[in-house]
Amino acid sequence: METHTRSPRELFEGKEHYEIPAFQRPYVWSEEEQWAPLWDDVRRVAESVVEAKVNDPDANPEIQHFMGAVVYESKRPIAGDVTRHEVIDGQQRMTTIQILLDAVQEVIQRRNHAEQSEALEELIINAGARFKSKKERFKLWPSQADRKAFEYAMDAPDEALVEHRIIDAHNFFLGEAEEWILGVADEDGLVPPGNEALRVEALSSTLQYRLVLVAIDLTGHDDAQLIFETLNDRGTPLLKADLIKNWIFRKGEQIKADVSRWADDLWAEFDGEWWRTEVRQGRLTRSRIDTFLHYWLTMRRQDEIKADQVFRVFTEYADPYMENVDGAERLLNELRRDADTFHNFSELESDKPEGRFYSRVIERLDMAATTPVFLWMLSPNHGIEPVQRRIALEALESWAIRRMLLRLTSKDVNKFAIVILKMLDTCEKQQVGDKLVEFLSNQTAETRKWPTCSEMKDILPEQRVYGFIRQDRLRVIFSAVEQHLRTKNSKYEAVSLPVKLEIEHLMPQGWRTHWDPEPKLDLESAQERDRLVNSLGNLTLVTKSLNGSLSNRPWTDQAATGLREGGEPGAGKHRLLDSYSLLILNKEILVNHPQEWNDENIKARSITLIENICEVWKHPESEILMANQAQSTF
Repeated sequence: METHTRSPRELFEGKEHYEIPAFQRPYVWSEEEQWAPLWDDVRRVAESVVEAKVNDPDANPEIQHFMGAVVYESKRPIAGDVTRHEVIDGQQRMTTIQILLDAVQEVIQRRNHAEQSEALEELIINAGARFKSKKERFKLWPSQADRKAFEYAMDAPDEALVEHRIIDAHNFFLGEAEEWILGVADEDGLVPPGNEALRVEALSSTLQYRLVLVAIDLTGHDDAQLIFETLNDRGTPLLKADLIKNWIFRKGEQIKADVSRWADDLWAEFDGEWWRTEVRQGRLTRSRIDTFLHYWLTMRRQDEIKADQVFRVFTEYADPYMENVDGAERLLNELRRDADTFHNFSELESDKPEGRFYSRVIERLDMAATTPVFLWMLSPNHGIEPVQRRIALEALESWAIRRMLLRLTSKDVNKFAIVILKMLDTCEKQQVGDKLVEFLSNQTAETRKWPTCSEMKDILPEQRVYGFIRQDRLRVIFSAVEQHLRTKNSKYEAVSLPVKLEIEHLMPQGWRTHWDPEPKLDLESAQERDRLVNSLGNLTLVTKSLNGSLSNRPWTDQAATGLREGGEPGAGKHRLLDSYSLLILNKEILVNHPQEWNDENIKARSITLIENICEVWKHPESEILMANQAQSTF
């Protein structure tokens, strides 16, 4: 390995051709983070040169700008060919330098500074008829995803191409260079020093000799992958997926695979914006591709994997597959299919078991730790029968919802998901759902048990839920019960509920204003009511505007006589709910309680709601009970 400091003149002079492998990540540098700071540095150096030349035409100030490191592996030279180098790291930097050189050269050429234009062109293009229309005509050939845009930016073919970071970068540097060379004042009114000729000379000199990089040329015995893993580009840290991609394609080259096809068919989409966008799950904010790879490895390995170990674990897991082309392509195709499944999670139909589980458990309950199990269920690589998948997902959803309502700990979910994966892996595909139901039913540990209906009725009726369970999670419960009530009677219309219904207290939290009975409650009874008011039986769903009107008003019109707060003067809560709410949840209350809504009503409704919840989110206990009841009728 040889390490030297190199200027662009030293890197690109002669018949040099640096190629970024097709599988490297695409160009990601941006104006705010990299282009503008780089131009500011270039301009600062060039202006220092101009100012020195103004004072002394023979001055040659020792001023440079360090741009970081590039790592490449030089290939054995062949007579009559370019000298080829494969870029290992620094592809963002190398690409930007070439774009900058080309943009400045274009401006200088337009301004008829022939000598300086020619000097810069020598660092951009390999002249010669044998290289014409070939990729070797360029000093740099970018990764697969960027090649079309790079050609357009560097020599503008007839084919139109509008949106790409490389083109944006070229346009940025073109505009900045032109304004500076022409002496246009900046936003602060400052005019660049010197005349045009001095500025062109200084800028050309800066780009050729005064940008400095550490150039690391690897020998054939160095571990290029190890070097790649330890280096980051300026301001754009490598994703785990970038390390994995580099490793996969290097392995592919070693086994003589068609890595260009891999880049197009199997990996190109991963370099797109959707996959590289960062999203938050739990305490971590990561790109979607890194998140997916973490879940995918967890599913395949059936083991807990820390986020910072994803690359190492992937290479250990995938290495046996990468010994030959067939094994490698089998693994990568399975990965690709599971990635497509993951990508479509948010588009799953909300009225299907898969969509309900994703929306309720993974999103609302923040139980992302169940994603590897969910992915396993939906993976086309596993071919789980739809009926068994429905049974499995409904059971796991019931397990999660019931535990949430009883406020049982979720600290063990990560480990429990691994246990579930291992159990599922031993099942026949046609028994997956049934086996998971049996497995969950047999759990006895406090961190893993599946609460029965009896336990729900014993614990939940008078337990405070409002303020202890997030409102969006309570909305899931009440919305599901509403839909369940509609399906129990065919006379009800099938409707979709508005997504932004709010949780409302039937007896208000501020009950002391209009709901304090005579004689007034003693301290202990008042504290008991405070707890009941926030229990399940006293909560319902209403629209935001209706919620604001209901507020603390009393139940009946008679008790609301003279009340003017919140609009609807003299109207009680009962009348407002009857006038504006179409929910069965509320109609049942209004029909059965026209004159009063009290503590005993709340307790009774809690039991009714829990029974409905147990029907929505079933437990085998209830199935056995129903079967026994059916047998006893004969």
